[in-house]
This record gives sequence, C-alpha cells and structure tokens, in this order.
Amino acid sequence: MAMKENKLDENVDGTYYVDDECIGCRLCVSSAPENFKMRDDDNTAYVFKQPENENEKHACESALDECPVEAIGNDG
Repeated sequence: MAMKENKLDENVDGTYYVDDECIGCRLCVSSAPENFKMRDDDNTAYVFKQPENENEKHACESALDECPVEAIGNDG
C-alpha cells in the first residue's frame, strides 16, 4: 500500500501520488498517460497532472489497481 509520507517529490499536489516503492514498470503510464509520466532517469513514475474528469479518474483508478507493488496512492 502506498504511503503518503514516502511519495516522490515530482508528484503534483492532489489526491493521487506515486511513492518510493515504484519499480518503473510503466503500467501506470500506459493506463493513464494523461496523468502519469516517467522521471527523467526512467526509474520511477509520478503523477504530473491530477485527473480533471471522470475518464481520467477512472484511468488513475485502473493504474492504482494494476500497480504490481502498490506504489500508487489515492488520498481522496
């Protein structure tokens, strides 16, 4: 389970975030490309934009559910 106190600095403020357990598998980037990006070093992902509509929210929830290491959090 993702922990808010371990979230990556690159995450924008808001409900969704990625913490330091991320292994860089890119599933979240594939599931929700409007909201997740890979860091410049390509080792981990982060939330660069919080969802702005129901489609993006659904995509973020799918990413959260699919994350193999539970590194995505939702504080909403």
